[in-house]
Amino acid sequence: MITTNILCADSSTVELPLFQAVNDGSIPISALQLKLEKIDVHTACRLNALWHSRLPKIHWSNVVRNRHYVCYGARFNQDELFAIAIWSSPVAGNRMKEANTILELRRFAIKQNSPKNTGSRILSLMIKNIKKEIPEIKKLISYQDTEVHYGTIYKASNWIATVKNKGTSWSNSTRQRNQEQTRADKIRWEFNL
Repeated sequence: MITTNILCADSSTVELPLFQAVNDGSIPISALQLKLEKIDVHTACRLNALWHSRLPKIHWSNVVRNRHYVCYGARFNQDELFAIAIWSSPVAGNRMKEANTILELRRFAIKQNSPKNTGSRILSLMIKNIKKEIPEIKKLISYQDTEVHYGTIYKASNWIATVKNKGTSWSNSTRQRNQEQTRADKIRWEFNL
């Protein structure tokens, strides 16, 4: 163990560890300490509302009414969750070929004090789990909000940027939707399983 000596107020020297030891603290020091688990949709939506920087609103019923859906959490030491992800059949599946074999990452929210590389680590674990547990899924997609994100976790995880869409409203003359949380341009990223 590497230690450092510090001088206390009473002029005595105290030896302290220079680095936090693994599993020695209330927060993880490495993304490798986070364990992936399936979580219920209500917990995922609640934590998304707290942590998501851009799209905090997603109602649980909008997730479970899809053919496929799964929610994940990244847990540290059997205690606290540090990231959540909500996957479902594609929202715009009616515009896609073979939509029944595609799963969309609808929300991915990471708690502020999470360790570096949490996003890419958890994304990698989710890909492996989806491939194993939902074998009919052949492609994963996600949309990057270009006003606030750079697509770094997708690049780091070997996803491919395929389409850039102009931000538009989901409302039209025949169907009014709730006010959008963002109308930013989006980049669709894809990962073939």
